[in-house]
Amino acid sequence: MRSLRDGQRHVRSVHRQHRGATRGLAIDLGSSRTRAWIPGQGVVADTGNGPGGEYGQGSPVRRGRIVDTESCGRMLGRIADTALGADRSDTVIVLSHPVLAGPEHRAAAREILAALGPSSVIVLDSARAAAAYAGPQDGGPLLVVDIGAELTEATLLVDGLVRDARLAETGLSDLEPGDPPTAVVRAVLDMVMAMWQQDRHGAVLGALRKGPLLAGGGALCPDVTNRIAVRLGVPVRLPDDPATTVVRGAGLFLSSVLRHANAAPALPGRAG
Repeated sequence: MRSLRDGQRHVRSVHRQHRGATRGLAIDLGSSRTRAWIPGQGVVADTGNGPGGEYGQGSPVRRGRIVDTESCGRMLGRIADTALGADRSDTVIVLSHPVLAGPEHRAAAREILAALGPSSVIVLDSARAAAAYAGPQDGGPLLVVDIGAELTEATLLVDGLVRDARLAETGLSDLEPGDPPTAVVRAVLDMVMAMWQQDRHGAVLGALRKGPLLAGGGALCPDVTNRIAVRLGVPVRLPDDPATTVVRGAGLFLSSVLRHANAAPALPGRAG
């Protein structure tokens, strides 16, 4: 289990100017699937990344890390061609990544996206993306549990910032057909308990009382969600489509960026 030290704020601001951008694409680059979203259109791509696919013999992403930049670039390039066309000089691409993705993964993602020719690139952690779409907007503590094919992450957000995060390299693909999801549920419980033990401010308890937000393909499995709710002793929050929660949230960030990029500047001497 990997973790983020208690109290560290692992964020990058996305509130920057992107003048001239009029279009954009939000991408959730996962270990088993890659989804893309365009504001006003919805999901425009839902591509499998598994072995034997059209982008190479193996998956370009394993356990949340880009392991084959060439095939990953081909995959994202084809998605961008279909969604945005060949000329992408007026576009912004927002890509979500695991909260605990290392600097090498984030740098590789930025390099791949920059090669696609957009006017701007934003990388955004998946927990904040999920919270933007399906979390309460009260600014209080929120626990986001993202259960994917090869990773499970638990992230504590406070005022929209990452206060703590844990990652287990365990996901749905590690389960044999017909097996109960014991390993995945245990990983979630271990991560939440570890957060609770190190929490000095009561944020984890407050987030649990509010109900953890479950996202990812694992949240589509009632056996997983019911076991987590029972073992934690709290109700859980389930979005309308957990598998697309992250890409929809990234799409909301993209929409905000495009609105700011095209907002008329305030007149001199007038309050903006």
